Amino acid sequence: MASLLSNTASTPTERPQGLLAQWHEDVYCVFGRDPAARSVWEILLTYSGVHAVLMHRISNRLWLANWKLPARLLSAVSKMFTQVEIHPGATIGRRLFIDHALGVVIGETTEIGNDVTLYHGVTLGGTTWNPEKRHPTLGNNVLVGSGAKILGAITLGNNVRVGANSVVVKDVPPCCTVVGIPGRIIQTKGTKIQNRHGIDLDHHLIPDPVGKAIACLMERIDELEAKLAKPELPIEKDDCSQCAAQDVCGTDTELRGHG
Repeated sequence: MASLLSNTASTPTERPQGLLAQWHEDVYCVFGRDPAARSVWEILLTYSGVHAVLMHRISNRLWLANWKLPARLLSAVSKMFTQVEIHPGATIGRRLFIDHALGVVIGETTEIGNDVTLYHGVTLGGTTWNPEKRHPTLGNNVLVGSGAKILGAITLGNNVRVGANSVVVKDVPPCCTVVGIPGRIIQTKGTKIQNRHGIDLDHHLIPDPVGKAIACLMERIDELEAKLAKPELPIEKDDCSQCAAQDVCGTDTELRGHG
C-alpha cells in the first residue's frame, strides 16, 4: 500500500506528488474558484466534485499498479455517491475542480492539465472503439462550461474556455473561447488572465454571434419599415406634370381621364 501511495497521477514532466499533497491541493483550490466555499470542513463534507477527485487519486494509483478490478470497483462506488464518472485510467493534473459535479463523465485516455475547472454535465468522451488514445487532452487553466461535450482525441490548449452546451470535436489553440455545435472559435484573448488566482472564471463574458446577427437583421428591418411608412407625394387629379416627370401616364392620358 505504501508503494501505491507513492505513485503519481501527475503528468510525466512534473515532479511526483504524494497522495496527501494532492488531496491538500484538491481541497484548497476550491477557495479560489467558488465564493460559496466558507471552510475546509464544508468542502470535505458537501462538495461531491471534490469527493470524486479525491477518490480518483486512489483509483488511479490502483490502476497504475495494475490492480485494474479494484480500481474499477472503487471508481464505481465513487460514481454511486458523487454522480461523477471518472475512469481510473484518466490522467488528471493538479487542482482539478468539478463544480456542482452532477453528470460529469471523464473517459479512460483523457489527459487533464493543472488548474482545470469543469462544470456539471461535462463529457470528455471518446469517438472510437479502438483501445488507443481516444479521449481529449486539456491543457492548463482550461474552463469547460456546463453541459459541454469534448469528444475525440483532440487537444485544447492552455487557458481555453468552452461555452456551456458546446460540442467540441476539433483542436483548439491556447487562449481561445469556443462556443456552439460544432464548437467554433469566437474569441482569442491572448495570455492575459484577470483572476488573481490565475484562473479565468468569466466564462459568461463571451461574444454572441447569433445574437449579433439577429440584432443586425432587426436594425435593417426597422430601416425598411421606416422607409415604407413615409407618405408619398399626393398627385393632383387634373395635373399630369408629376405623372409626366415620372413617365407614368405617357400617351394614354386620355384613358386616365386627364386633359
